[in-house]
Amino acid sequence: MCIRDRLKEGDNRVWSKEELVELFKVDIDSFERGVLRLSPNLVGHQSKFDAVVSFAYNAGLGNYQRSTIRMKVNRGDWDDAAHAFLMWTKAGGKEVKGLVRRRQAERALFLS
Repeated sequence: MCIRDRLKEGDNRVWSKEELVELFKVDIDSFERGVLRLSPNLVGHQSKFDAVVSFAYNAGLGNYQRSTIRMKVNRGDWDDAAHAFLMWTKAGGKEVKGLVRRRQAERALFLS
């Protein structure tokens, strides 16, 4: 169960920073395993892996699984995969500045 799910359950208690860090570690570990399962060729490409985990954490593993990013990553088409991050900047059909910044940062990390 991810942090968002735990907080949506109506648990109104105050979480300590340490508890949230531990929950985040569990969440990230789950997304890292999911990304490696879907794109095993990211092993040995730390910055690319980190960028994809960030994307998957924010967009969901299901969206990553169906994405052009994954298709290009799995083909080893790194430049086109980097470009594909920029296709994920809309919410509700409208471009969102925060998503543009996030995808640009993930793309930059992927290319580093």
